[in-house]
Amino acid sequence: MAVLDLLRATAHVRQEDLHILCDSQYVINSITKWMPGWKRKGWRKADGKPVLNVELLKELDRELTGRKYTFEWVKGHAGHDLNEAADERARAAATAYQQGVAARSGPGFPGHQHGAEGGAAAQAGTRTAPTQVAEEQTSTDQGAASQRSAGQPAAARPAAKAEPDLFTDPGLFGDPKLFSEPNLFSELGSEAFDTDPAAAEPSAEAQVEELERELLGPLVRGDMGRTAVLLHPDFMEIGSSGRVWARDAMMMALEEDPGERTDIEILGTDRIGTSAVLLTYRSFARSGTTLRSSLWVLDGGRWRLRFHQGTPEA
Repeated sequence: MAVLDLLRATAHVRQEDLHILCDSQYVINSITKWMPGWKRKGWRKADGKPVLNVELLKELDRELTGRKYTFEWVKGHAGHDLNEAADERARAAATAYQQGVAARSGPGFPGHQHGAEGGAAAQAGTRTAPTQVAEEQTSTDQGAASQRSAGQPAAARPAAKAEPDLFTDPGLFGDPKLFSEPNLFSELGSEAFDTDPAAAEPSAEAQVEELERELLGPLVRGDMGRTAVLLHPDFMEIGSSGRVWARDAMMMALEEDPGERTDIEILGTDRIGTSAVLLTYRSFARSGTTLRSSLWVLDGGRWRLRFHQGTPEA
């Protein structure tokens, strides 16, 4: 969706070359390698099964017609300036959605400045007209696109009145922390943890168990925005069928078929160091029971699923 949004947002400069920085190899391969074959087969994969998210891919195919573009893969959450900026905006939009308010629009937030190479630093309260754009470079991060335009030098741009920043201006809502990172457990109510000061913050083991149960729910599994938060960028699964799943393929498969809620029996929750928890449990299905293990790791202050494996129980 990020690539599609980018193509639509730059439709007025169709003659320009697009250099798209993307942290999803699945997206890049889908567009540059697999899509021509899918089209020849009537939008079906090599095994004859229909392509996932086919309507979205068809829209991408239409928007790509006549465009000049190149893709470059960048590792997500590895310190790349544009990728980190895209992730920042994606998290801010998700927070706004959770809070029920409108997310910030536009290529960036006022006051947030990136590298000044070629005079391309974003200045608070300044705008660059479309006719001034000489180059557009974009980084996508599972639902967000960040653009860098190298046009008129920042010092020569006409100044405009700075806009209030919805996420940082305390004057808008009175509390500058209102739009901080969402807390999964804040929705449970303070009475759940206020019996003991030491219990104000649930343990890492309790958080991981709750997150695992959340991930097993069909409403969450079918929400790619939420699974993108729960799954680590380097997530991998070895399924009970023996298939190896990468993060992007898993997210798209879950969105296509989230399944039904699964009953589980927790077998163990073991802390591994300060930043990892190993959760083992038994899941129940009509076909039988499966023994499962999930490795959750701390990533940017939040617990995310790094590895999962399922083995049918004898």
